[in-house]
Amino acid sequence: MTKSYEDLPLTPIADTPSTMNLTGLWRVVRPLVDKSKCKKCTTCWKFCPDAAITLVDGFPVIDLNYCKGCGICAHECPSKCIIMVKEGEA
Repeated sequence: MTKSYEDLPLTPIADTPSTMNLTGLWRVVRPLVDKSKCKKCTTCWKFCPDAAITLVDGFPVIDLNYCKGCGICAHECPSKCIIMVKEGEA
């Protein structure tokens, strides 16, 4: 039986970051997580196209060596605990 995309569980597009594509060097903006607002829903982890997000005690931890700054995690976060900031800013 063939499954439609609706039958498949939500998971990251990639299962591991590509060691050939370290994108952190050309990123212009980066995600910043406010753990006090995080509901541990894992939505950011599910939508990250580069699997740059891991979960530690339920909280997202972003590997900036692989994060390309696309902002999908911040856009999809229902609690808006992720914001995008310019590189070099706290």
